[in-house]
Amino acid sequence: MSADVAKCARAMRLAQNLSQRSLAERAGVSQASLKRFEGTGEVAFSTLLQIAAALGCMDDFASLFAARKLATIDEIVQKRRVRGRG
Repeated sequence: MSADVAKCARAMRLAQNLSQRSLAERAGVSQASLKRFEGTGEVAFSTLLQIAAALGCMDDFASLFAARKLATIDEIVQKRRVRGRG
């Protein structure tokens, strides 16, 4: 999953015609951190936010932990988790 996020961020960087160096400067992070993120998907959350802001996609984080529609009791019963042994 983190590698997928990094891949999307790299694609956005390239679509905006930014080098790693220029994006790192814009984001206020080291080029090494950006390079590591794009290569492995590993990055501190605060650094991810700085990169997202520099790429203009902070709105994407607004829905990350947005309140979800409450389910009816019938929906909850239908989705009841089945535990198995084995």
